[in-house]
Amino acid sequence: MDDALRKKYIPMTETTYYTLLAVTTPRHGYAIMQFVGRLTRERLLLGTGTLYTMVGRLAADGIIQVLQEDGKKSYLLTQTGMDLLGEETKRLGQQLADGLKILSGGA
Repeated sequence: MDDALRKKYIPMTETTYYTLLAVTTPRHGYAIMQFVGRLTRERLLLGTGTLYTMVGRLAADGIIQVLQEDGKKSYLLTQTGMDLLGEETKRLGQQLADGLKILSGGA
């Protein structure tokens, strides 16, 4: 993976992380917004401006691809996007493990 992309996206913003989770299967914009809202129990609600600015940037960087389905644009994670998502998930898992260790008195 390109080091410039890694530097740009790791650590990942929460909105980017959840958007990438949403597009592990093809989804159009409104479906992404619904998926993220459901997954986060409405803690994170994406607005249209935020979402479409982000997907434009992600597509330009080759993180997601734009698909045309039934006259609608859908978005799907590329292999580069999957690699970034996996790396960020691993990083977050380690961060969580470190926090749990400290908070349980195990440092």
